[in-house]
Amino acid sequence: MRFKYLFNVVALMAITYNSFAQYANDAVRFSTFQPGSTSRIKAIGNAGTAIGGDLSSVAGNPAGLGFFTRSEVSLTPEFDGSNVNANYLGQSTNATKSGVNFNNIAIVFYSRLNSPPGTDKSKGWLSLNFGMGYNRTNNFGTSISYSAKNSNSSITDYYAALANTDGKTDGTLQSWAYDQNLIDLYGTTNPTYKSNAFPGVTQANSITRSGGQTEFDLSLGANYSNRLYLGISIGIPNLRYTSVNNFTETGIATVLENGVAINRNFNSTYSQTQDTKGDGFNAKFGVIYKLLENVRVGAVITSPTYITVNDSYNEALSSSFSNGNKYSSGPTNYPLIYNMRTPFKAAGGLSIFFNQYGFITGDVEYIDYSSTNISNNDIYDNTYDNGIIKTNYQAAINAHAGVEIKVTSGIALRGGYGIQGSALKTNGSSTKTVSAGLGYRIGSYYIDAAYMHINGQQTVTPYTIGALTPSANLNASNNNVFVTFGLRY
Repeated sequence: MRFKYLFNVVALMAITYNSFAQYANDAVRFSTFQPGSTSRIKAIGNAGTAIGGDLSSVAGNPAGLGFFTRSEVSLTPEFDGSNVNANYLGQSTNATKSGVNFNNIAIVFYSRLNSPPGTDKSKGWLSLNFGMGYNRTNNFGTSISYSAKNSNSSITDYYAALANTDGKTDGTLQSWAYDQNLIDLYGTTNPTYKSNAFPGVTQANSITRSGGQTEFDLSLGANYSNRLYLGISIGIPNLRYTSVNNFTETGIATVLENGVAINRNFNSTYSQTQDTKGDGFNAKFGVIYKLLENVRVGAVITSPTYITVNDSYNEALSSSFSNGNKYSSGPTNYPLIYNMRTPFKAAGGLSIFFNQYGFITGDVEYIDYSSTNISNNDIYDNTYDNGIIKTNYQAAINAHAGVEIKVTSGIALRGGYGIQGSALKTNGSSTKTVSAGLGYRIGSYYIDAAYMHINGQQTVTPYTIGALTPSANLNASNNNVFVTFGLRY
Protein backbone atom coordinates (compact mmCIF):
# COMPACT_ATOMS: atom_id res chain seq x y z
CA MET A 1 0.00 0.00 0.00
CA ARG A 2 1.27 3.45 -0.90
CA PHE A 3 2.03 6.10 1.73
CA LYS A 4 -1.24 7.32 3.10
CA TYR A 5 0.12 10.77 3.80
CA LEU A 6 2.64 13.07 2.25
CA PHE A 7 2.93 15.49 5.15
CA ASN A 8 5.32 14.05 7.74
CA VAL A 9 5.83 14.80 11.42
CA VAL A 10 9.25 15.41 12.87
CA ALA A 11 8.03 16.41 16.36
CA LEU A 12 4.72 15.60 17.96
CA MET A 13 2.56 17.17 20.69
CA ALA A 14 -0.67 16.23 22.35
CA ILE A 15 -2.96 19.01 21.20
CA THR A 16 -2.18 19.21 17.51
CA TYR A 17 -0.59 16.78 15.12
CA ASN A 18 0.34 16.11 11.56
CA SER A 19 0.75 12.74 9.89
CA PHE A 20 3.87 10.59 10.14
CA ALA A 21 3.30 7.76 7.69
CA GLN A 22 0.32 5.66 6.75
CA TYR A 23 -1.69 4.75 9.84
CA ALA A 24 1.08 4.77 12.46
CA ASN A 25 0.63 8.38 13.49
CA ASP A 26 -3.14 8.05 13.62
CA ALA A 27 -2.76 5.16 16.07
CA VAL A 28 -0.62 7.29 18.40
CA ARG A 29 -2.79 10.38 17.82
CA PHE A 30 -5.81 8.45 19.07
CA SER A 31 -3.83 7.16 22.09
CA THR A 32 -2.95 10.63 23.42
CA PHE A 33 -5.54 12.78 25.15
CA GLN A 34 -6.49 15.14 27.95
CA PRO A 35 -9.00 13.51 30.35
CA GLY A 36 -12.59 14.72 30.39
CA SER A 37 -13.49 16.01 33.85
CA THR A 38 -15.38 18.59 35.87
CA SER A 39 -14.17 22.18 36.11
CA ARG A 40 -12.91 21.50 39.63
CA ILE A 41 -10.48 18.83 38.44
CA LYS A 42 -9.53 20.87 35.37
CA ALA A 43 -8.65 23.79 37.64
CA ILE A 44 -6.25 21.66 39.72
CA GLY A 45 -4.36 20.51 36.64
CA ASN A 46 -6.30 17.25 36.16
CA ALA A 47 -4.62 15.87 39.29
CA GLY A 48 -7.63 13.84 40.42
CA THR A 49 -6.25 10.33 41.02
CA ALA A 50 -6.31 10.53 44.84
CA ILE A 51 -9.05 13.14 45.40
CA GLY A 52 -12.29 11.16 45.45
CA GLY A 53 -15.80 12.53 45.84
CA ASP A 54 -15.82 14.32 42.48
CA LEU A 55 -17.91 13.29 39.47
CA SER A 56 -14.71 13.11 37.42
CA SER A 57 -14.19 9.79 39.22
CA VAL A 58 -16.72 8.21 36.85
CA ALA A 59 -14.15 8.46 34.04
CA GLY A 60 -10.98 8.88 36.12
CA ASN A 61 -10.34 6.79 39.21
CA PRO A 62 -13.65 4.96 39.86
CA ALA A 63 -12.61 4.31 43.46
CA GLY A 64 -13.47 7.97 44.08
CA LEU A 65 -17.17 7.13 43.77
CA GLY A 66 -16.94 5.42 47.14
CA PHE A 67 -16.60 8.83 48.84
CA PHE A 68 -20.11 9.97 47.84
CA THR A 69 -22.72 10.02 50.60
CA ARG A 70 -25.44 11.55 48.41
CA SER A 71 -26.44 11.21 44.80
CA GLU A 72 -25.11 13.92 42.49
CA VAL A 73 -25.33 15.11 38.89
CA SER A 74 -23.36 17.72 36.94
CA LEU A 75 -22.93 19.18 33.46
CA THR A 76 -19.71 20.78 32.12
CA PRO A 77 -19.72 22.69 28.82
CA GLU A 78 -16.42 24.03 27.47
CA PHE A 79 -15.13 26.68 25.10
CA ASP A 80 -12.04 25.68 23.09
CA GLY A 81 -9.77 28.25 21.46
CA SER A 82 -6.89 26.98 19.31
CA ASN A 83 -4.05 29.22 18.14
CA VAL A 84 -1.11 28.04 16.00
CA ASN A 85 1.86 30.27 15.18
CA ALA A 86 3.92 28.88 12.29
CA ASN A 87 7.36 29.83 11.01
CA TYR A 88 8.14 28.47 7.54
CA LEU A 89 11.36 29.41 5.78
CA GLY A 90 11.59 32.60 7.82
CA GLN A 91 7.97 33.67 7.31
CA SER A 92 5.52 33.78 10.25
CA THR A 93 1.82 32.95 9.99
CA ASN A 94 -0.99 32.61 12.53
CA ALA A 95 -4.17 30.51 12.40
CA THR A 96 -7.00 30.25 14.95
CA LYS A 97 -10.07 28.10 15.48
CA SER A 98 -12.67 27.97 18.25
CA GLY A 99 -15.66 25.88 19.24
CA VAL A 100 -18.04 24.91 22.04
CA ASN A 101 -18.49 21.33 23.30
CA PHE A 102 -19.66 19.31 26.29
CA ASN A 103 -16.61 18.13 28.22
CA ASN A 104 -18.29 16.17 31.00
CA ILE A 105 -21.78 15.02 31.90
CA ALA A 106 -21.98 12.67 34.87
CA ILE A 107 -24.27 11.27 37.54
CA VAL A 108 -23.68 9.08 40.60
CA PHE A 109 -26.33 7.17 42.56
CA TYR A 110 -25.55 6.69 46.25
CA SER A 111 -26.50 3.36 47.76
CA ARG A 112 -25.78 2.62 51.42
CA LEU A 113 -25.22 -1.04 52.23
CA ASN A 114 -27.29 -2.42 55.09
CA SER A 115 -25.51 -3.81 58.12
CA PRO A 116 -26.98 -6.02 60.85
CA PRO A 117 -28.61 -4.21 63.79
CA GLY A 118 -26.24 -3.44 66.62
CA THR A 119 -23.10 -3.44 64.47
CA ASP A 120 -20.78 -0.46 64.02
CA LYS A 121 -22.16 1.55 61.10
CA SER A 122 -18.67 2.92 60.33
CA LYS A 123 -17.07 -0.49 59.79
CA GLY A 124 -17.19 -2.92 56.89
CA TRP A 125 -18.65 -2.27 53.45
CA LEU A 126 -20.61 0.95 53.86
CA SER A 127 -21.75 1.88 50.35
CA LEU A 128 -21.72 0.76 46.73
CA ASN A 129 -22.25 3.69 44.37
CA PHE A 130 -23.02 3.53 40.67
CA GLY A 131 -21.99 6.26 38.23
CA MET A 132 -22.24 6.91 34.54
CA GLY A 133 -20.94 9.73 32.42
CA TYR A 134 -20.00 11.17 29.06
CA ASN A 135 -16.53 12.68 28.68
CA ARG A 136 -14.71 14.45 25.87
CA THR A 137 -11.15 13.13 25.99
CA ASN A 138 -9.62 14.62 22.85
CA ASN A 139 -10.37 17.70 20.79
CA PHE A 140 -8.97 17.72 17.25
CA GLY A 141 -10.33 21.15 16.30
CA THR A 142 -7.42 23.24 15.01
CA SER A 143 -6.24 25.19 11.99
CA ILE A 144 -2.66 25.35 10.71
CA SER A 145 -1.45 27.69 7.99
CA TYR A 146 2.00 28.56 6.70
CA SER A 147 3.48 29.97 3.51
CA ALA A 148 6.75 31.34 2.08
CA LYS A 149 8.92 31.48 -1.01
CA ASN A 150 11.10 28.38 -1.33
CA SER A 151 14.29 28.90 -3.34
CA ASN A 152 15.72 25.44 -2.58
CA SER A 153 13.08 22.92 -3.57
CA SER A 154 9.59 22.30 -4.92
CA ILE A 155 6.96 19.71 -4.10
CA THR A 156 7.38 18.66 -7.73
CA ASP A 157 10.83 17.36 -6.71
CA TYR A 158 8.98 14.97 -4.44
CA TYR A 159 6.72 13.83 -7.26
CA ALA A 160 9.79 13.19 -9.42
CA ALA A 161 11.47 11.22 -6.61
CA LEU A 162 8.37 9.02 -6.31
CA ALA A 163 8.43 8.36 -10.05
CA ASN A 164 12.12 7.42 -9.96
CA THR A 165 11.68 5.16 -6.94
CA ASP A 166 8.27 3.56 -7.48
CA GLY A 167 7.63 4.04 -11.19
CA LYS A 168 4.85 5.96 -12.90
CA THR A 169 1.90 3.61 -12.55
CA ASP A 170 -1.42 5.03 -13.73
CA GLY A 171 -3.48 6.52 -10.92
CA THR A 172 -0.54 7.32 -8.66
CA LEU A 173 0.38 10.79 -7.47
CA GLN A 174 3.53 10.82 -9.61
CA SER A 175 1.58 9.80 -12.72
CA TRP A 176 -0.79 12.70 -12.12
CA ALA A 177 2.18 15.07 -11.80
CA TYR A 178 3.58 13.76 -15.11
CA ASP A 179 0.23 14.11 -16.90
CA GLN A 180 -0.08 17.69 -15.59
CA ASN A 181 3.40 18.72 -16.88
CA LEU A 182 4.81 19.17 -13.36
CA ILE A 183 7.53 16.56 -13.94
CA ASP A 184 9.07 15.06 -17.06
CA LEU A 185 11.54 12.40 -18.17
CA TYR A 186 14.98 13.84 -18.94
CA GLY A 187 17.99 12.18 -20.59
CA THR A 188 18.38 9.38 -23.10
CA THR A 189 21.05 7.03 -21.73
CA ASN A 190 19.74 6.91 -18.16
CA PRO A 191 16.42 8.76 -18.30
CA THR A 192 15.42 10.34 -14.98
CA TYR A 193 12.24 12.05 -13.87
CA LYS A 194 12.85 15.65 -12.81
CA SER A 195 10.83 18.67 -11.80
CA ASN A 196 9.75 21.12 -14.51
CA ALA A 197 9.55 23.96 -11.97
CA PHE A 198 12.25 26.60 -11.67
CA PRO A 199 13.70 27.40 -8.20
CA GLY A 200 11.86 30.13 -6.32
CA VAL A 201 8.32 28.75 -5.99
CA THR A 202 5.83 30.19 -3.53
CA GLN A 203 4.30 27.56 -1.25
CA ALA A 204 1.29 27.66 1.07
CA ASN A 205 -0.15 24.92 3.25
CA SER A 206 -3.61 25.08 4.86
CA ILE A 207 -4.74 22.36 7.30
CA THR A 208 -8.12 22.29 9.03
CA ARG A 209 -9.03 19.57 11.52
CA SER A 210 -12.22 18.88 13.44
CA GLY A 211 -13.80 16.20 15.58
CA GLY A 212 -12.72 14.59 18.81
CA GLN A 213 -12.78 11.53 21.02
CA THR A 214 -15.48 10.92 23.61
CA GLU A 215 -16.14 8.14 26.08
CA PHE A 216 -19.23 6.83 27.82
CA ASP A 217 -18.38 5.27 31.19
CA LEU A 218 -20.22 2.95 33.56
CA SER A 219 -18.58 2.83 37.00
CA LEU A 220 -18.91 1.28 40.44
CA GLY A 221 -17.22 2.55 43.61
CA ALA A 222 -17.26 0.96 47.08
CA ASN A 223 -16.41 2.27 50.56
CA TYR A 224 -14.88 -0.02 53.17
CA SER A 225 -14.77 1.40 56.72
CA ASN A 226 -14.22 4.95 55.41
CA ARG A 227 -10.62 3.93 54.83
CA LEU A 228 -10.37 1.81 51.67
CA TYR A 229 -12.14 2.71 48.44
CA LEU A 230 -12.26 0.42 45.41
CA GLY A 231 -13.68 1.00 41.95
CA ILE A 232 -14.12 -0.43 38.48
CA SER A 233 -15.44 1.07 35.27
CA ILE A 234 -16.11 0.11 31.68
CA GLY A 235 -15.44 2.73 29.00
CA ILE A 236 -16.97 2.86 25.53
CA PRO A 237 -14.90 5.34 23.48
CA ASN A 238 -16.04 6.96 20.26
CA LEU A 239 -13.76 8.53 17.66
CA ARG A 240 -14.56 11.18 15.04
CA TYR A 241 -11.74 12.85 13.12
CA THR A 242 -11.77 14.95 9.93
CA SER A 243 -8.79 16.59 8.26
CA VAL A 244 -8.64 18.76 5.12
CA ASN A 245 -5.15 19.56 3.84
CA ASN A 246 -4.36 21.73 0.79
CA PHE A 247 -0.77 22.40 -0.31
CA THR A 248 -0.56 25.04 -3.04
CA GLU A 249 2.49 25.97 -5.08
CA THR A 250 2.91 28.76 -7.64
CA GLY A 251 5.88 29.61 -9.81
CA ILE A 252 7.35 29.18 -13.27
CA ALA A 253 7.73 25.84 -15.06
CA THR A 254 8.97 24.81 -18.46
CA VAL A 255 6.41 22.98 -20.61
CA LEU A 256 6.48 21.62 -24.13
CA GLU A 257 4.22 23.38 -26.64
CA ASN A 258 4.38 21.91 -30.14
CA GLY A 259 7.71 20.36 -29.26
CA VAL A 260 9.18 23.66 -28.00
CA ALA A 261 10.07 24.23 -24.31
CA ILE A 262 8.37 27.41 -23.10
CA ASN A 263 8.33 28.92 -19.60
CA ARG A 264 4.84 29.37 -18.16
CA ASN A 265 3.44 30.52 -14.84
CA PHE A 266 1.73 27.68 -13.00
CA ASN A 267 -0.44 27.06 -9.96
CA SER A 268 -0.83 23.59 -8.49
CA THR A 269 -2.73 22.24 -5.46
CA TYR A 270 -2.29 18.85 -3.83
CA SER A 271 -5.35 18.06 -1.67
CA GLN A 272 -5.80 15.45 1.04
CA THR A 273 -8.94 14.76 3.04
CA GLN A 274 -9.45 12.22 5.78
CA ASP A 275 -12.60 11.11 7.57
CA THR A 276 -12.06 8.62 10.40
CA LYS A 277 -14.61 7.03 12.72
CA GLY A 278 -14.23 4.40 15.39
CA ASP A 279 -15.71 2.71 18.44
CA GLY A 280 -14.16 0.53 21.14
CA PHE A 281 -13.96 -0.40 24.80
CA ASN A 282 -11.62 -0.36 27.81
CA ALA A 283 -11.68 -0.97 31.56
CA LYS A 284 -10.33 0.85 34.61
CA PHE A 285 -9.50 -0.47 38.08
CA GLY A 286 -8.90 1.99 40.91
CA VAL A 287 -8.09 2.24 44.58
CA ILE A 288 -7.84 5.07 47.12
CA TYR A 289 -6.59 4.51 50.66
CA LYS A 290 -6.47 6.88 53.61
CA LEU A 291 -3.03 6.59 55.18
CA LEU A 292 -4.23 9.13 57.72
CA GLU A 293 -7.55 10.90 57.95
CA ASN A 294 -6.14 13.81 55.94
CA VAL A 295 -3.73 11.90 53.67
CA ARG A 296 -4.92 9.85 50.69
CA VAL A 297 -3.03 7.79 48.15
CA GLY A 298 -4.63 6.54 44.99
CA ALA A 299 -3.89 4.47 41.92
CA VAL A 300 -5.74 3.59 38.74
CA ILE A 301 -4.93 1.15 35.95
CA THR A 302 -6.47 1.61 32.52
CA SER A 303 -6.49 -1.36 30.19
CA PRO A 304 -5.54 -0.94 26.53
CA THR A 305 -8.40 0.48 24.50
CA TYR A 306 -9.48 -1.73 21.60
CA ILE A 307 -10.93 0.30 18.73
CA THR A 308 -12.32 -0.65 15.33
CA VAL A 309 -11.42 2.21 12.98
CA ASN A 310 -13.17 3.03 9.71
CA ASP A 311 -10.84 5.28 7.73
CA SER A 312 -11.56 7.06 4.45
CA TYR A 313 -8.66 8.94 2.84
CA ASN A 314 -8.84 10.90 -0.43
CA GLU A 315 -6.21 12.72 -2.48
CA ALA A 316 -6.34 14.87 -5.61
CA LEU A 317 -4.01 17.03 -7.71
CA SER A 318 -4.95 19.99 -9.88
CA SER A 319 -2.81 22.41 -11.92
CA SER A 320 -3.26 25.37 -14.24
CA PHE A 321 -0.83 27.18 -16.54
CA SER A 322 -0.73 30.66 -18.02
CA ASN A 323 -1.20 29.21 -21.51
CA GLY A 324 -4.75 28.29 -20.47
CA ASN A 325 -4.17 24.58 -19.85
CA LYS A 326 -5.90 23.19 -16.77
CA TYR A 327 -5.66 19.70 -15.28
CA SER A 328 -7.44 17.82 -12.54
CA SER A 329 -6.82 14.30 -11.22
CA GLY A 330 -8.75 12.53 -8.49
CA PRO A 331 -10.00 12.48 -5.89
CA THR A 332 -9.01 8.87 -5.36
CA ASN A 333 -10.27 7.18 -2.23
CA TYR A 334 -8.26 4.74 -0.08
CA PRO A 335 -10.74 3.22 2.42
CA LEU A 336 -9.65 0.86 5.17
CA ILE A 337 -11.22 -0.75 8.23
CA TYR A 338 -8.68 -1.86 10.82
CA ASN A 339 -8.39 -2.67 14.53
CA MET A 340 -5.99 -0.87 16.83
CA ARG A 341 -4.91 -1.22 20.46
CA THR A 342 -3.87 1.82 22.48
CA PRO A 343 -1.32 1.53 25.32
CA PHE A 344 -1.93 0.33 28.86
CA LYS A 345 -1.80 3.20 31.39
CA ALA A 346 -1.04 3.34 35.09
CA ALA A 347 -1.33 6.36 37.40
CA GLY A 348 -0.64 7.03 41.06
CA GLY A 349 -1.41 10.05 43.22
CA LEU A 350 -1.19 11.65 46.66
CA SER A 351 -3.54 14.18 48.25
CA ILE A 352 -3.08 16.02 51.55
CA PHE A 353 -6.11 17.76 53.07
CA PHE A 354 -5.95 20.63 55.56
CA ASN A 355 -9.28 20.10 57.28
CA GLN A 356 -11.79 22.64 55.98
CA TYR A 357 -9.10 24.89 54.45
CA GLY A 358 -8.39 22.93 51.26
CA PHE A 359 -5.83 20.47 49.91
CA ILE A 360 -2.81 19.93 47.71
CA THR A 361 -2.61 17.02 45.29
CA GLY A 362 -0.40 15.50 42.64
CA ASP A 363 -0.19 12.44 40.43
CA VAL A 364 1.94 10.82 37.76
CA GLU A 365 0.90 8.63 34.84
CA TYR A 366 2.92 6.15 32.79
CA ILE A 367 2.05 5.32 29.18
CA ASP A 368 4.17 3.48 26.63
CA TYR A 369 3.24 4.77 23.18
CA SER A 370 5.55 2.24 21.50
CA SER A 371 3.13 -0.50 22.58
CA THR A 372 0.40 0.92 20.34
CA ASN A 373 -0.53 -1.76 17.83
CA ILE A 374 -2.46 -1.95 14.56
CA SER A 375 -3.86 -5.32 13.56
CA ASN A 376 -3.24 -7.01 10.25
CA ASN A 377 -6.10 -7.94 7.88
CA ASP A 378 -6.68 -9.34 4.40
CA ILE A 379 -6.05 -6.04 2.58
CA TYR A 380 -3.62 -4.35 4.94
CA ASP A 381 -0.12 -5.34 6.06
CA ASN A 382 0.64 -3.81 9.45
CA THR A 383 4.39 -4.51 9.34
CA TYR A 384 5.45 -1.04 8.19
CA ASP A 385 3.21 0.94 10.54
CA ASN A 386 3.95 -1.11 13.65
CA GLY A 387 7.64 -0.82 12.77
CA ILE A 388 7.31 2.97 12.61
CA ILE A 389 5.63 2.95 16.03
CA LYS A 390 8.32 0.78 17.62
CA THR A 391 11.15 2.79 16.05
CA ASN A 392 9.94 6.34 16.61
CA TYR A 393 7.78 6.30 19.76
CA GLN A 394 8.59 5.77 23.42
CA ALA A 395 7.21 5.54 26.94
CA ALA A 396 6.27 8.86 28.51
CA ILE A 397 5.47 10.22 31.97
CA ASN A 398 2.62 12.68 32.51
CA ALA A 399 2.57 14.65 35.76
CA HIS A 400 -0.10 16.89 37.35
CA ALA A 401 -0.27 18.97 40.51
CA GLY A 402 -2.90 21.23 41.99
CA VAL A 403 -4.18 23.08 45.02
CA GLU A 404 -7.58 24.13 46.36
CA ILE A 405 -7.98 26.84 48.98
CA LYS A 406 -11.31 27.35 50.76
CA VAL A 407 -11.77 31.12 51.12
CA THR A 408 -15.10 30.61 52.88
CA SER A 409 -17.32 27.58 53.43
CA GLY A 410 -18.89 28.21 50.02
CA ILE A 411 -16.05 29.70 47.93
CA ALA A 412 -12.87 27.95 46.75
CA LEU A 413 -9.88 29.10 44.71
CA ARG A 414 -7.93 26.56 42.64
CA GLY A 415 -4.78 26.31 40.56
CA GLY A 416 -2.83 23.59 38.79
CA TYR A 417 -0.01 22.62 36.47
CA GLY A 418 0.54 19.62 34.21
CA ILE A 419 3.15 18.30 31.82
CA GLN A 420 2.56 15.61 29.22
CA GLY A 421 5.69 13.82 28.08
CA SER A 422 6.58 13.53 24.41
CA ALA A 423 5.57 10.38 22.58
CA LEU A 424 8.53 10.69 20.19
CA LYS A 425 12.00 9.33 20.92
CA THR A 426 13.76 12.19 19.10
CA ASN A 427 12.81 15.79 18.27
CA GLY A 428 9.83 15.53 20.61
CA SER A 429 8.31 18.21 22.79
CA SER A 430 6.32 17.96 26.00
CA THR A 431 2.94 19.66 26.33
CA LYS A 432 2.42 21.95 29.33
CA THR A 433 -0.82 23.06 30.96
CA VAL A 434 -1.48 25.86 33.43
CA SER A 435 -4.92 26.15 34.99
CA ALA A 436 -6.92 28.17 37.51
CA GLY A 437 -10.47 28.14 38.76
CA LEU A 438 -13.17 29.27 41.15
CA GLY A 439 -15.88 27.27 42.91
CA TYR A 440 -19.09 28.38 44.60
CA ARG A 441 -21.45 26.20 46.65
CA ILE A 442 -24.79 27.06 48.19
CA GLY A 443 -26.93 24.35 49.74
CA SER A 444 -27.29 21.44 47.34
CA TYR A 445 -26.17 23.46 44.30
CA TYR A 446 -22.72 24.37 43.04
CA ILE A 447 -21.04 26.04 40.10
CA ASP A 448 -17.35 25.75 39.23
CA ALA A 449 -15.38 27.56 36.53
CA ALA A 450 -11.89 26.81 35.22
CA TYR A 451 -9.44 28.22 32.70
CA MET A 452 -6.74 26.04 31.15
CA HIS A 453 -3.86 27.11 28.91
CA ILE A 454 -2.16 24.31 26.95
CA ASN A 455 1.06 24.86 25.02
CA GLY A 456 3.39 22.72 22.93
CA GLN A 457 5.70 22.79 19.91
CA GLN A 458 5.80 20.82 16.70
CA THR A 459 7.90 20.63 13.55
CA VAL A 460 6.24 19.51 10.31
CA THR A 461 7.65 18.85 6.85
CA PRO A 462 5.32 19.29 3.86
CA TYR A 463 7.34 16.78 1.81
CA THR A 464 10.56 14.78 2.16
CA ILE A 465 13.43 15.00 -0.35
CA GLY A 466 16.53 14.44 1.76
CA ALA A 467 18.75 17.37 2.68
CA LEU A 468 16.52 19.92 0.92
CA THR A 469 13.40 18.96 2.88
CA PRO A 470 11.71 22.16 4.16
CA SER A 471 10.10 22.34 7.60
CA ALA A 472 7.69 24.54 9.53
CA ASN A 473 8.09 25.19 13.26
CA LEU A 474 4.72 25.38 14.99
CA ASN A 475 3.93 26.83 18.41
CA ALA A 476 0.42 25.71 19.29
CA SER A 477 -1.68 26.76 22.24
CA ASN A 478 -5.22 26.18 23.45
CA ASN A 479 -7.10 28.52 25.75
CA ASN A 480 -10.06 26.63 27.17
CA VAL A 481 -12.81 27.66 29.58
CA PHE A 482 -14.97 25.15 31.49
CA VAL A 483 -18.08 25.73 33.62
CA THR A 484 -19.68 23.00 35.75
CA PHE A 485 -23.25 23.15 37.05
CA GLY A 486 -23.98 20.57 39.75
CA LEU A 487 -26.67 19.34 42.11
CA ARG A 488 -26.52 17.02 45.13
CA TYR A 489 -29.76 15.28 46.08
